Amino acid sequence: QVQLAESGGGLVQAGGSLRLSCAASGNIFRINPMGWYRRQAPGKQRELVATITSGGNTNYADSVKGRFTISRDNAKNTVYLQMNSLKPEDTAVYYCNAAPIFLATSWGQGTQVTVSS
Repeated sequence: QVQLAESGGGLVQAGGSLRLSCAASGNIFRINPMGWYRRQAPGKQRELVATITSGGNTNYADSVKGRFTISRDNAKNTVYLQMNSLKPEDTAVYYCNAAPIFLATSWGQGTQVTVSS
């Protein structure tokens, strides 16, 4: 079973940037596609914001399109999320996992992103 660990979150001002990383303990090549999710409040459902296939095809939620970029390095078992032009509404705990959500395996701890206005 692949285990996932997210990192790179933090506190940033609106308009700033962050780069999230998701390290997998196993071979993520088997997980296709991969996605970044976020949960904006406890008890709220996770929202899928970006996906990427092993071939590099990407897809984004309208709320992040043009600002976020997902990428993956299968050799390093890592998936990334570059987040630019951050907005306060991007504040959330961010997770990576298989996509869509019904394919998701065990969830990691996530990484907190807080955007101040």
